[in-house]
Amino acid sequence: MIQTVVKRDGRIVGFNEQKIMAAIRKAMLHTDKGEDDRLLQTITNRIAERGQSQMTVEAIQDAVEMELMKSARKDVAQRYIAYRNQRSIARKAKTRDVFLDIVNIKSNDITRENANMNADTPAGMMMKFASETTKPFVDDYLLSPETREAVEHNYLHIHDKDYYPTKSLTCCQHPLDNILNCGFIAGHGASRPARRIETASVLACISLECAQNEMHGGQAIPAFDFYLAPYVRMSYVEEVKNLEDLYGQDYSQLYDEPLIDYIRQPLDGLQGIDRVRQHAINKTVGRVHQAMEAFIHNMNTIHSRGGNQVVFSSINYGTDTSAEGRCVMRELLNSTYQGVGGGETAIFPIQIWKKKRGVNYLPEDPNYDLYQLACKVTARRFFPNFLNLDATYNQSSEWRADDPKRYLHEVATMGCRTRVFENRFGPTTSIGRGNLSFSTINIVRIAIECMDIADKEERISRFFAKLDEILEITAKQLDDRYQFQKTAFVRQFPLLMKSLWIGADKLQSSDTIESVINQGTLGIGFIGLAEALVALIGQHHGESDEAQQLGLKIIGYMRERVNDFCQRYQHNYSVLATPAEGLAGRFTKRDRKDFGVIPGVTDRDYYTNSNHVPVYYKCSARHKAEVEAPYHELTRGGHIFYVEIDGDATHNPQVIMSVVDMMDRLNMGYGSVNHNRNRCMDCGYENADPHLEKCPKCGSTHIDKLQRITGYLVGTTDRWNSGKLAELNDRVTHIEGSTQQQLF
Repeated sequence: MIQTVVKRDGRIVGFNEQKIMAAIRKAMLHTDKGEDDRLLQTITNRIAERGQSQMTVEAIQDAVEMELMKSARKDVAQRYIAYRNQRSIARKAKTRDVFLDIVNIKSNDITRENANMNADTPAGMMMKFASETTKPFVDDYLLSPETREAVEHNYLHIHDKDYYPTKSLTCCQHPLDNILNCGFIAGHGASRPARRIETASVLACISLECAQNEMHGGQAIPAFDFYLAPYVRMSYVEEVKNLEDLYGQDYSQLYDEPLIDYIRQPLDGLQGIDRVRQHAINKTVGRVHQAMEAFIHNMNTIHSRGGNQVVFSSINYGTDTSAEGRCVMRELLNSTYQGVGGGETAIFPIQIWKKKRGVNYLPEDPNYDLYQLACKVTARRFFPNFLNLDATYNQSSEWRADDPKRYLHEVATMGCRTRVFENRFGPTTSIGRGNLSFSTINIVRIAIECMDIADKEERISRFFAKLDEILEITAKQLDDRYQFQKTAFVRQFPLLMKSLWIGADKLQSSDTIESVINQGTLGIGFIGLAEALVALIGQHHGESDEAQQLGLKIIGYMRERVNDFCQRYQHNYSVLATPAEGLAGRFTKRDRKDFGVIPGVTDRDYYTNSNHVPVYYKCSARHKAEVEAPYHELTRGGHIFYVEIDGDATHNPQVIMSVVDMMDRLNMGYGSVNHNRNRCMDCGYENADPHLEKCPKCGSTHIDKLQRITGYLVGTTDRWNSGKLAELNDRVTHIEGSTQQQLF
C-alpha cells in the first residue's frame, strides 16, 4: 500500500488518494460518456493497495494510465494521457519563454538583472541559461521546506542563488602582499614576485580577476597604497641604477635615502647627486602614473566570469603617509581624473578613500593635500567614495600611527557597501576575509499583512512577531548554506584558498575549507524600511520622528536577533543594508499582485533600498543624513549614504568635502555623492545637464550618461531593469546648484 509520495521537487509527502481521483474525474468530464464514480473508485483503490510503500509522482501516474488502458474507458485514458502531457509542457513553458527571451536578446528584467553584465554576448547568454536553470534546482533540492516556502511567498530572497550549488563564497578583501611578495599559480603558468611598480600593478589586476572566477561577489584590495608603495621604491632604485650605468658613477647612497615626496620638477639648475636624484624621481613618477593608468584600464576591459563582464572590483586607500604610498595615491587619482580610453569615466575599480583624523582629514594632517585631490576627482568622476575610519564602530584599539602595518586594523569595504571587520573566530580585520553569503528579508510584505489590524500597538506587535519568524528562517537558511559551502575542497578555489583567505595557507589541496570558512560573515539584509513604516503608521522615517523611532526599533531588533544567532549557530552573522538591484522591483511586483496598489507602499515599481530615505522625498542633505546616520552603527554587514547634487560639481570640490564633514559629525560609516555627468562619445564634450540628449558642440546624440545604480557606476541605462529605471526617474536632489550652505 502506498504510504508516501516523492514529489518532483524531491519532497516526501503523505499519500493522498483524493489527488488521483481528482485527476481521473477531470479526464472523465472531458469525454462524451462523462463521469463514472464506480470505475473511478475502483482504479483509485487498486493503485493505492497494490502500490509500493513509497512511490514517485511519475510512477503513480504511470499506474493510472495502465489501469485506465485496461478498463473499458479507453476514452478516459486518452484524455488523461493528453492532460498529463499538457501539464508537462506547461511546466517547461516558463523555462522555454525565459530561454527565448535570452536567445532573442529581449530587454527585460531577466536579461537585465545585472546592469554590468552584457547578457547579449554569447558568454553572457550562456551564463543566463545556466543561471535560470540552476535556480529551480536549488529550490527543489538544496532548500529546506521552510526556506522554500518563505521564498515562494515573497518574504525572503537568497542572493546569488544560481551560484549556490558551486559552494562559492561572496567576496574577499585581498591580502595583496601575499601575491606581490610570493607570486602565485593561475592555470598553467606561474607568476613570479613583483620587482617593479608595473609588475605589481599587473599582478593586482590578475589577483582580482582570478578570484572573481572563483567567487560570486566582488573583489577588493583593502590597502592599495600600502601594498604598492614598496614597488615605487624598487622602481626608483632601478632608475638610479640606470643612471649609474649611464654615467659610470656610484649613486648607491640614494638607494635607501629617505625621500620627502615624489614630485616631478625640472632639472634646470640642479647638479651632481641632486640632479641624479630628481631625474630618478621624475622617471619613477612617470612609471607610477603609467602603472596606475594601466591598472584602471585593465579593470575596465579585462573580462571575467566566462567573458561577459568586468571584475566587480574595489580598492581602499588613503592612510599611507610614506612618500611612496603618497605617490601611488596621487598618480592613481590623477589617472582617474583624466579618464580612460577617450576620456571616459572609469566604472571600476570602485575607489574608496579611507578618511582618518591625524592622517588625511584636517589641514595639518600629512595626507590632507591628497584628500583635497580625492574630493576634486570625486566631483568629476564620482569616485572615490569615502569610508569614515573615525566612526566609533570603525575604530580598532590596536591601531597605532607609527605601525607600518596599521592597515591591518583599518576597516575596508567593498564598493557597493559590504563591510567585514568584527570577528568572533580570529583577528578583528577586513583583510583575508569576506562575506560568505547573504539573504534579504522583505519587511514591506510583513508590514502589509499587518495593516488591517486597527489597534496600532497590536499592529506593530504582530509585525515584530512575524518579523521574528522570518528572521529565524533566514538565519537557519544561511547556516544551511554555510554547512553546504564548508564541504568544498581547497582545490576548488586554487587562488582564494591558497593565497587570499585568512588561514588558508595551512591547508592542503585535498582538505575541505571547513576549518577557515567561519572567518567570513553571513549577512541578513532588508529592503523597504520606508514602505514598511508607511504601511504600519502612515509615514516613513524621513517624514516624522515617530516613524524614525519605529524604524530604529525595527533594525535594532534585527541587530539583537543577529547577535543571538551568532551565539546559537557560532557564525559571524551581521545585519546588511541590502544594495538591491533586481530585487528592488521583484519584491514589489509580487506584493502589488497580491495586495493591490497601496499608496506610499506598492504604488511605485520598486522598494526603497534598505534604510534610505526614499529617493523621491524632497529634503535637505542634512536632514537625509540625520535620518540615515543612526542606522550605520546597526548595519555592520554594510551600509552607505548618498546625497544627490544638482548641477556641475566639477568646479566645486568643496561641496564633496562638506558631505564628508557631515559624515564625520554624524558618526556615519560610508558615503558618497551622486551628480550628473554626461559625455559626448564622438567629440568628448562633457556637462552636467540632466536632460542632455544632443551634444551642443558637435550635434551627436551618442551621449554617455553616467549613473550610479547601487554602489557602482553604469555608463548606460540600457541594461537597467524596470525597477531601477523607475527609481532613477524618481530621484530628487538634496543640494541645489552644488551649494555647500544647503548641507546645513
